[in-house]
Amino acid sequence: MKRKEFIRSSFLLGSGLALVPKFFAQDIIPSSNQTKKFKKLTILHTNDTHSQIDPFPMTHSKFPGMGGVVARQTIIEKVRSEESNVLLLDAGDIFQGTPYFNKYHGVLEMKVMTALKYDASTMGNHDFDAGLDGFLKAKKEANFPFLCSNYNFEKTILNSQTIENTIIEKDGIKIGIFGLGVELEGLVPDNKFGDTVYLNPIEVAIGQVKKLQGQNCDLIICLSHLGYEYENADKISDKILAQETAGIHLIIGGHTHTFLAEPTIMTNSAGEKVIINQMGWAGVNLGRIDFYFEEQMRAVGGLVKVG
Repeated sequence: MKRKEFIRSSFLLGSGLALVPKFFAQDIIPSSNQTKKFKKLTILHTNDTHSQIDPFPMTHSKFPGMGGVVARQTIIEKVRSEESNVLLLDAGDIFQGTPYFNKYHGVLEMKVMTALKYDASTMGNHDFDAGLDGFLKAKKEANFPFLCSNYNFEKTILNSQTIENTIIEKDGIKIGIFGLGVELEGLVPDNKFGDTVYLNPIEVAIGQVKKLQGQNCDLIICLSHLGYEYENADKISDKILAQETAGIHLIIGGHTHTFLAEPTIMTNSAGEKVIINQMGWAGVNLGRIDFYFEEQMRAVGGLVKVG
């Protein structure tokens, strides 16, 4: 598949479980009467769900009745019933935030994600809150890989428990996915991450892209827990990652709990477009990006309110 250019539009899927799309710039979306054949890939994604198993109470000031695993599963299964090629991804901070984590130490969260059939996740800083041994215990309930390319776990009990990247094939489309995490020192207690070595995410990303391009991936996704942007221009964020690398097509972000009503489009170091998306926190939104493959690769992005 040739990646000549990205063309992007955004859509907002209606609140609740209705899933009624409101499209903008519809001319870029393939119509049924076109002679060209398209392959469609739908990417659903979450970040910073923070042990929010139940929906927020109806009395909640910001998210009354929203979120919750049951509502998310309903939406995910509806999309899977309607689309042939679906990926479900997470950008970290699965742990911490409700009494469920205090009681089950991440085991319940992993069981839930396994039940929802996630394809891959990366680690956020709060996923170290149970310590490396706690994460390892919880991870035994996960049947999906954790992608951590800039955390070196060789001198820890997580050695060989995470992988740098994975390649998933859907209908002949090869999707390469890798993960990046935020610097842990000063953010996570030293005894929680032990001898984990943090590697520069820009340098690592460049290397990961080369590896995935070498495997002829048609689409390259970064699951990032770096954060969307910071006032400190020296702190690496998703925006800086997008600008200072080339070859990443989609950055699914986390950490800063940024609610994006539509994806951000950046220009990378090669003058090409890269998409950044992030869904806030607590699972109140479910991100959705649709890619259409022909000679050109087209992307459409949005979100679903959960609950």
